[in-house]
Amino acid sequence: MHFIVTLLSVVLLSQFSRAQFSTESDQHLIESFGPDFLWGTSCSAYQIEGAWNEGGKSPSVWDEFTHRGGKIYQDQHGDTAVDFYHRYKEDIRLHKELNFKVFRFSIAWSRILPNGTGEINQEGINFYHKVIDECLAQGIEPWITLYHWDIPQVLEDQGGWTNRAVVEWFTEYTRVCARAYGSKVKNWMVFNEPAAFTSLGYLVGYHAPGKRGISKFMRATHHTCLAMAESGRMIRKTVPDARIGTNFSCSYVESFDGLKKHDKAVKRMDAMLNRLFIEPSLGMGYPMADFPGLKRIEKYMLPGDAEKLKFHFDFIGLQNYFRVVVKRSLIPLVWGNQVKAEKRGVPVNEMGFEIYPEGIYQVLKQFDAYPGVDHLIITENGVCVKDEVERGAVHDQSRIDFFRAYLFQVLKAKSEGVPVEGYFVWTLTDNFEWSEGYRPRFGLIHVDYATQKRTIKDSGYWFQELLQK
Repeated sequence: MHFIVTLLSVVLLSQFSRAQFSTESDQHLIESFGPDFLWGTSCSAYQIEGAWNEGGKSPSVWDEFTHRGGKIYQDQHGDTAVDFYHRYKEDIRLHKELNFKVFRFSIAWSRILPNGTGEINQEGINFYHKVIDECLAQGIEPWITLYHWDIPQVLEDQGGWTNRAVVEWFTEYTRVCARAYGSKVKNWMVFNEPAAFTSLGYLVGYHAPGKRGISKFMRATHHTCLAMAESGRMIRKTVPDARIGTNFSCSYVESFDGLKKHDKAVKRMDAMLNRLFIEPSLGMGYPMADFPGLKRIEKYMLPGDAEKLKFHFDFIGLQNYFRVVVKRSLIPLVWGNQVKAEKRGVPVNEMGFEIYPEGIYQVLKQFDAYPGVDHLIITENGVCVKDEVERGAVHDQSRIDFFRAYLFQVLKAKSEGVPVEGYFVWTLTDNFEWSEGYRPRFGLIHVDYATQKRTIKDSGYWFQELLQK
């Protein structure tokens, strides 16, 4: 089987150099992953649900951040988003129509525990039961992500991820969710991209809660790593037959022009982007050797923390969107000067991020090299392009080309023995894209935000045809 997959990979990769691909080639590509490979889509609560103050939900940190004004493109917000809260049946039906078998969604913490801790909001509990039950009724496997960046504002007012008490707060929230849904849901993910919400939220202030500072970032990072492990242990205790994972954003890091003088910058950037959160859970500690600036985190570590950071995840989710190219910095505390894609004249998406299919292969190989990483899943990969509805259709050929190219690289890694078990598209429907607002469109389904009308794009139909059994 290994030889057959390798041979198919070589043949298909050679065809990739041609301008066009036949439907037969596409079908071979999908079939080469095997019958047990998981195909799904991913989404997050704040980006799709709306109903920000309905059903007993309290404000999250993103509700407060977007309502400040001046933080988001055109002062947009997720108050309504794509109204999944009221349209979940329609969207899950569309998910089934496209022939995906896994629906990965996140739970809004402030919908379950409006005060962050303590009293449970039964209306919130019931909403996710309805989502889960609808998935199961449609033959779709629900996968839960516990945290996708939306801590309750009431807890952020107490320091949020910079307050060590957040470890207990998050563990309590985990227990509530695991008890509520553990009999129905067997695949759980703790965090979505901790490197993103700690650095963008507590270091540079670009995302909620909009705070800045090295000390805030170091505290948030350590508390997040502790909470990640404690949450995993709580799920294991509460749902004994669960498969437990967590999701990391990851980018292949290269030196500018391949010059060795940039090597230290490459190692620092790699430590920050790819290694900072996984290595403590593997018992390797923080990657201070390659980025000495991380030694500041020791200030916030208590006796016994090194052991508490460890947890063996059943699988690791990788989320890849672009490559990072860096050159050396003369300032030791800076992890590297990124050379932006626009200056390198490379293909980019609508957000200016480089489209670099080989990068997903490189990060799969990098994470597979860790002892203790048993299974990998691509839990997010996708592209934003300029979509327009023309006579009731969206012809997004460039998105189809993107998926072909990236899937070839995932197959290449799989054919070389990397234990990658699934690929989840970001995302099912267009949605609210954080500080970029509604401008970038990543969905397989176009959403008219004024009317909430859904229109399946050509890329959605492409998956629909190739995934039909």
